[in-house]
Amino acid sequence: MQRIFYPRRGWVTSEAMTQQQSPDQIRRAARLEEARAEHQRLAAEVAAHDIAYHQQDAPLISDAAYDALRRRLDSLEARFPELATPESRPRIGAAPSEKFAKVRHAVPMLSLGNVFAPEEAEEFVARVRRFLGLPEDAPLGITAEPKIDGLSCSLRYIDGELVQAATRGDGFEGEDVTANVRTIREIPQRLVGENVPAICEVRGEVYMTKQDFAALNERQLQAGKPPFANPRNSAAGSLRQLDSAITAQRPLHFFAYAWGEMSAMPAQTQFGMIAAFKAFGFQVNPLTTLCTSAEELLAHWRLIEIQRATLGYDIDGVVYKVDDLDLQRRLGFVSRAPRWAVAHKFAAEKATTILRDIEIQVGRTGALTPVAKLEPVTVGGVVVSSATLHNEDEIARKDVRIGDTIIIQRAGDVIPQILGPVAEKRPADAKPYAFPHVCPACGSVAVREVDAKGEVDAVRRCTGGLVCPAQSVERLKHFCSRNALDIEGLGDRQIELFHTEGLVMSPADIFTLEARDKRAMKKLKDREGFGETSVRNLFAAINARRNVPLNRFIFGLGMRHVGETNARRLARHFGTFEALRETGRAASDPDSEARTELNGIEGVGDVVAEAVADFFAEKHNEDVLDSLLNEVSPEPMEAVQTSSPVAGKTIVFTGALERMTREEAKAQAERLGAKVSGSVSKKTDLVVAGPGAGSKLAKAEEFGIEVISEDEWLTRVAG
Repeated sequence: MQRIFYPRRGWVTSEAMTQQQSPDQIRRAARLEEARAEHQRLAAEVAAHDIAYHQQDAPLISDAAYDALRRRLDSLEARFPELATPESRPRIGAAPSEKFAKVRHAVPMLSLGNVFAPEEAEEFVARVRRFLGLPEDAPLGITAEPKIDGLSCSLRYIDGELVQAATRGDGFEGEDVTANVRTIREIPQRLVGENVPAICEVRGEVYMTKQDFAALNERQLQAGKPPFANPRNSAAGSLRQLDSAITAQRPLHFFAYAWGEMSAMPAQTQFGMIAAFKAFGFQVNPLTTLCTSAEELLAHWRLIEIQRATLGYDIDGVVYKVDDLDLQRRLGFVSRAPRWAVAHKFAAEKATTILRDIEIQVGRTGALTPVAKLEPVTVGGVVVSSATLHNEDEIARKDVRIGDTIIIQRAGDVIPQILGPVAEKRPADAKPYAFPHVCPACGSVAVREVDAKGEVDAVRRCTGGLVCPAQSVERLKHFCSRNALDIEGLGDRQIELFHTEGLVMSPADIFTLEARDKRAMKKLKDREGFGETSVRNLFAAINARRNVPLNRFIFGLGMRHVGETNARRLARHFGTFEALRETGRAASDPDSEARTELNGIEGVGDVVAEAVADFFAEKHNEDVLDSLLNEVSPEPMEAVQTSSPVAGKTIVFTGALERMTREEAKAQAERLGAKVSGSVSKKTDLVVAGPGAGSKLAKAEEFGIEVISEDEWLTRVAG
């Protein structure tokens, strides 16, 4: 009889489990744990490739293979919704470099969700209709435009004059590239035409044509310099030059297709805004069209796919956007992507290459992930030299061996997917790969866990825990990563070096490094690879992060299931880290009011609530936090709209809403800076009750919480 330890229940026998759960429940639980392991590994891999693409302008793999991993994540989450985490969601971009002045976007530059199959595009249209409550025969215009493979840029005009240009950055804060943008001929220095808003923020894509890219690479080779990987990378690198004279020598172009802050709207439709941009003097994509059905969208997608190879610039799909701007506002956003737009990506591209080696990487959670080291091959303009093999079962299933000729695929144009070997080209001495049973980082035993039903986990994990340097290093890398504390100059290589030499073993060590260096016999500036200036800049960057936004601090702690979105939810709900910590400690009791409060935060739920409670219940974590909080002061997040009458308040919607859908109501409240909760507690400020309100209304009356109708809610927030 198997015994399993559960943190909240202690040791439980498989017989006891069987008595409490049906066979279907047990089977699903087993499948869930297997899927969870794969999901965590894929999310970590996608995050690593996001950094390579957005921050370094140097993708390690193709766009198509990246989307293959993304689709696998989506399929796991569709089957097991409880697996969905913020870190498994698409990243907006990269944190702005310290080399440039930073620009805070007045309106965030968010990312798009992706679809790949025709039926997924049809479901996007159907989903929009369901959200808005539109019948099948109601008119619904949707624009379709090519998805340019370049670098997003926001241009700010005041009284028609270009005053500032910024990259997307992390979506909330970008890099000031005004001087470089002024060298791009297609971007007007002054807007022309009528009805130009006093404040006009035009957004679009900076790109390089295929012909210009080929000519640039030819000049690179003649000068003895390495060629660029693809037009997107060369455009991004050109726009982010510190010397604008270099940018001026690069043939960059710009398509306008979106906007940020506008003092007045030139049009009330997406298509009308594109026409306005053209009238102002911008280049707009001539292949943009207006459709009225899913069938028309798909027909236009197929037409552009046929034309793709003959276009002068790279595209990787077609973007669909609801045309009516009022409907866009009603649809709002989910996480970091709009409900009213989606990117329909193109099919994968394939190539063959040689599998030279299989390396085992140890992740932050101890998972051993096999990575295929490939003979470099260009697939769709990207040089691919490595690809994931997922786990040992995947290697065995595909029977890939070192020395094999393999087929790789880009499923959406970044991370490669290995489809399998070319059997007839296999070397005679190629042997099946023997997956290691010990951790390559620390030598500890690596095991595959067995669940209650006796099924084996897909992932092999190191049992070394905190003694494993690979795991502690990865935790430090996560803490310093771009969406956490974002410490400029403290990248992966520096963290690995400092950890190896015993200088930084915990997050608090980062902030005591300067003081310890002053007392050290051998100064950091005297070490190989460092100098007085670089060390001074590093210490300045570290000190600049002693005051950090609360959501970044929470994300950096690496709590299980708490990624960017949940970190923002927790930060916005609690306001201070002390409040979160106090609630987290009290939430160790599953029946406590603190646990109820965590569960009631919109989008959090029981899985995340238990993870937060477990984190604060661990004494080791508390010790680390005490040391860290002596050095770092988390700051409250900004409210979305501090001027709205409900900003900062906790709202609960209950009963049937008649003038808007529940999703619209929640999106509206969050847009106005309110916190939306799924349950009523003593901390609830306002309950909006419609017909049929039941236990939540009764609880609100019990606590003396203000209750208003849907009409009263709309009146209150109208201003």
